[in-house]
Amino acid sequence: MDPSAPCYTIVNDDSLDGMSGAHGTPTSMELRNALQKGSDELKLDTMRRIIVDTLNGHNHTALLMPIIQYVLPSRNKQIKKILHFYWEICPKLDEQGKLRQEMILVCNAIRNDLQHPNEYIRGATLRMLQKIKEVELLGTPRALPSEAASNTATPLSAKTPSSPSTQSTNAKNTSSPTHPELLETFLAAESDATCKRNAFVTLCSIAQPVAVRYLLGVLDGLEAMDELMQMAVIELVRLEAKTEGANRARWIRCIFSLLNSPSHAVKYEAATSLTVLTQNPAAVKAAGAALCDLIVKEADNNVKLIVLDRFDSLREKHPHVLDNLTMDILKVLSSPDMEVKRKALAVALEMTTSRNVEEVVLFLKKQLQATVDSNNETYDKSVEQEFRQLLIQSIHSCAIKFSEVAANVVHVLMDFLGDNNNPSAVDVIAFVREVAEKFPQLRSEITDKLISTFGEIKSGKVYRGALWIVGEYCETEEQIQKAMSEIRTVIGEVPILASEQRLLDEAEAADDQPVDRKPEEEATVTKTRVLADGTYATETVYTSAAAQARLDQVKAAAKPPLRALILSGDFYTSTVLASTLTKLVLRFGDLSGDSKETHAMKAEAMLMMVSIVRVGQSKFSAIPIDEDSQERIMNCIETLARMQPSEAAKEVFLHDTKAAYTKMVAIEQRKTAEKKEKENKKVIVQADDLISFRQFAKKSGAGDGDDFEVDISRATGASESRDDFISKLSRIVQLTGISDPVYAEAFVNIQQFDILLDVLIVNQTNDTLQDLTIEFATLGDLKLVERPAPHTLGPHAFHNIKATIKVSSTETGVIFGNVVYDKPGGADTSVNIVLNDVHVDIMDYIKPAYVNEAQFRSMWTEFEWENKVNVNTTISDLRKYLEHIMKSTNMACLTPDAALSGDCDFLSANLCARSLFGEDALANLSIEKTEEGVIQGHVRIRSKTQGIALSLGDKITLAQKAIVTAPSV
Repeated sequence: MDPSAPCYTIVNDDSLDGMSGAHGTPTSMELRNALQKGSDELKLDTMRRIIVDTLNGHNHTALLMPIIQYVLPSRNKQIKKILHFYWEICPKLDEQGKLRQEMILVCNAIRNDLQHPNEYIRGATLRMLQKIKEVELLGTPRALPSEAASNTATPLSAKTPSSPSTQSTNAKNTSSPTHPELLETFLAAESDATCKRNAFVTLCSIAQPVAVRYLLGVLDGLEAMDELMQMAVIELVRLEAKTEGANRARWIRCIFSLLNSPSHAVKYEAATSLTVLTQNPAAVKAAGAALCDLIVKEADNNVKLIVLDRFDSLREKHPHVLDNLTMDILKVLSSPDMEVKRKALAVALEMTTSRNVEEVVLFLKKQLQATVDSNNETYDKSVEQEFRQLLIQSIHSCAIKFSEVAANVVHVLMDFLGDNNNPSAVDVIAFVREVAEKFPQLRSEITDKLISTFGEIKSGKVYRGALWIVGEYCETEEQIQKAMSEIRTVIGEVPILASEQRLLDEAEAADDQPVDRKPEEEATVTKTRVLADGTYATETVYTSAAAQARLDQVKAAAKPPLRALILSGDFYTSTVLASTLTKLVLRFGDLSGDSKETHAMKAEAMLMMVSIVRVGQSKFSAIPIDEDSQERIMNCIETLARMQPSEAAKEVFLHDTKAAYTKMVAIEQRKTAEKKEKENKKVIVQADDLISFRQFAKKSGAGDGDDFEVDISRATGASESRDDFISKLSRIVQLTGISDPVYAEAFVNIQQFDILLDVLIVNQTNDTLQDLTIEFATLGDLKLVERPAPHTLGPHAFHNIKATIKVSSTETGVIFGNVVYDKPGGADTSVNIVLNDVHVDIMDYIKPAYVNEAQFRSMWTEFEWENKVNVNTTISDLRKYLEHIMKSTNMACLTPDAALSGDCDFLSANLCARSLFGEDALANLSIEKTEEGVIQGHVRIRSKTQGIALSLGDKITLAQKAIVTAPSV
C-alpha cells in the first residue's frame, strides 16, 4: 500500500460477525461467491465486509472485477451508495502507479449515473466525485465531460450547493486546460438559472479570467438575471476590485445598475461593494441611498439594525457626504422597535448640521406631538413614554448644539413639564435650565413661560428644577412679582396648618354623630420612633375611627400642586422653595426702591416658610419634617429676618449657586469637546515613520481587506486576537488525579453564551477500556447541549471529547460529573471516577457599562437584591484600592475624576457593569483611611437578580483575600 495513504483501524463491528467464516475472516473466494449468487441484501452485507477489511489493511484487489461484474449493474440505491464508499477507499492504481484497466469500466458507470434521470443518484454520484483525488481517474475522457456537465447541470447539486471551500478543493482537483472552455460553453447554452449560477461560481474558482470574459459578454443583461446569479456576479466583481484591471469603470456601472434590484440581498451587497470599488462622493451617496431604502422597507428589525450599523460606518468614513440623507434615516422612526428608533436617532443626530437642523427639529417636534395625540390602545404605553423621552433628549441635543433652533423648541418642550411620565418632564426641565444658562437672550421668555406652567407640574423633581430656574433667572421687578404671585397660587392658602385645621373643624361640624366613641371603637396606632440617644422606642396613639376618617378625608381633598407635595412629605422640595423665595426677595430689594413693598414681600415669604415648618410638625403631614430640611428653611428665615442682610448672605444666595451651575456646564462642555476630539483624532505621520505597503503586509483575518472579508472575519471570530499559550494553560482544569486509571483535564473556552469544554482523556492502564463515557451535570443556569458519545480507548491511548454547555444568565455555575467505563474481566467491570468541579468564572460575562447619575439612582432604588462586603485589605491607598476593585470586577467607575482628585482620607465612588445577558450590576464603594493607615469601609452591590449580586460579592471577597495572603516583597 501507499505509505502516504491514510490508515484506519476498526476494533470491532458486531453487525458483521455473522459473516465470519470458519477461520474468523471470510476468504476472497467466499466473498466472490456471495457477490455472484447472493441477493441484494447479501451483496450489501458483503460489500460492508469488503470495505471494513480494506480499511483494516486486507488486500481485496482480486474482487474489483467481480464487484464491477455482479454489483455495479444493480439498481438498488443502497448498493449504489455503498459502492460510492468503496470507490473512495479501493486501490485504483497498480504497483507502477498507473490507473488500473478495470477502472475504465467504473468511469463508464459513473458517467451513466451522472446522466441518470433520478436526482438522488446524480447528486450522490457527484458528491462521491468531490472526494476522489486521483487525477488519472478524473482526467479519463469518458469521465471528464460528464463530470463537468454534472458539476453544473445536476438539479440536485444546484439545490444543495457545497461550501466554498469544497467547491474550491473540487475545482483544484478537477482542473485541466479544457475545463474552463467546457464551462463557458455550458454557460452559453444552459437556460436553467440555478445551474448557470453554479457553473459560473465554479468557473470563477478555477479560471477567474475566463469568468471575467464571460461576464463582460453578458453585462448588458445583468439586471434581468436571477438573484443568485447577480450575487455571484457581485462576488466576482469584489474579487476583481483587488486588482488594477482595465475594467474598473465597467464594474462600477455594473454595480450601479444592481442598486435598483428588487432583491434586498442584492441591493445590500451592491451597496457595500460599490464603496470598495470607488470612493467617489456620487457613488457613496448612491450606496447610502440604497442602504436607507433597505432600512425603511425591510421588515426584520435585526436586519434594520445591521444595515443601520453599515450606514453609520459609511458615514464615519465619508463625513458630511451623506448629510442630505438625514431625513430618510428619520423615516425609520415609524418602526415599533425601540432599539431601531434609538439607533436611527443616534445616526441622524450625527448627520445633523446647521443646514438641516431646522428640518430635523421640525420633524422631531411632529413626532413628539404625535406621541401625545396617539389614542391607539394597542400601542404599548411604556414604549410610547420611552420614545417620548428619547425624542426630548434628541431635541435637547440639537438645541444645545445649534443655538438658532433653541428659541423654537424651548416653548414646545415646556408644554411637557406637566407630563405624567416623570423622566420626560425631568429631561425637559434639565433642557430648559441649560438653555437658560447658555442663551441669556432667552431667559426672559423662558422664565415667563415657566411661571405660567407652575400649576401644571406634578413632579417634585420637576418643581425643584423650575423653582431653581425662577430663583436664578428672574431679573426684573415684574418677573419677581409675577413669580411670587404664581407661587402663592400653587401653594394655596397660608398658613397651611390653620387652613387645614379649619377644614377638619368644618368636617367635624358637618358630622351629626358625636366625636366621643366607645372604647371598643377606638383605633390603636403604634409607631416606632428614634430617641435622641439613637435607641428605638414605640409610641402608641389611640384615636377614634370617625376622627381618623375625617382626617383622611381632609388629606385626600383636592389641593394645589405644590401644597399637595408639601403635605405628602416632600420637604426637599420645600427647602428649594424656601431658597427660591429668599433669592427673589433679596433680588427684589436690590432692584426696587420701595422699601414698603419689599418688606411686604419679605413678610409673605417668611410666612410661607414658617407655615411649611409648622405643618411638617403636625398630623396633616404624611411624614414629619426631617431635621435637615427644617434647619435649611430656618436659615432662610433668619436671612430674611435681618433688617439688612449681610453681603456674604447675598453672595451665597444670588451669585454662588449660579456660578456653581455655570462651572458645571462648562465642565460638561469641555468633556464633550475632549471626547469628540479623541474620536476624531488625526494621525500625524512623522518624517521618519516607516511606510506600510499593503501588498507586502502579512495577511490576516481582518485588516485592510474589503468590507465583506471583514464581516466574515468578525462573524467567524478570526478578527479576534487568539489566546497565547500561557493564557490557554491558565484555563486548563484538572478533572482527575494523576494516579487515576483515566486521567482527564479540560480546557475551558468561553464563547459568548456558550462554554466549550475540550476534554483530554488518557488511558493510563494496559487494558482496553470500552464504553468510556464522560457524564456531565450542571448547577445554576447552565444546560448541557449534547451528551458526549461513548468511546473505546486502547492501552495508553488518548482521546479528545468536546462538550458544549449553554449559559442563560450571569450566575455562579458549577460543572461536575464522572468518568464511566467497562474494564475487561471480572464480575463487576463497571468503573466510576468522580471528576473535579469546574466553576464558571462570572467575569467572562461581565463588561464595564456607563449610565448617567439619574439612571444610576433610578436603578439603585429599583434593584431589590443587595450584597454588602466589608473591606479587608492591605492596600493603604484609597485610589489604588478603587482601581483594584474595578479590575477584579470588570466594573466602570461612574464618579468623575474631578470628584476623586485631591488629598482626602475618605472616598466614595459609584461603579456599574452589565452582563452579556443585559443584566445591570451597580456598586457603591465607601472607604476611609484610619489614623493607623488602614482602609476601612464597605462595598454595596445591587442588582435585579440574586445570583449576580452574590457572585460579584464573592469575587470581591476572593480578590481581597488574594491581597491579604500575598507575600510581601
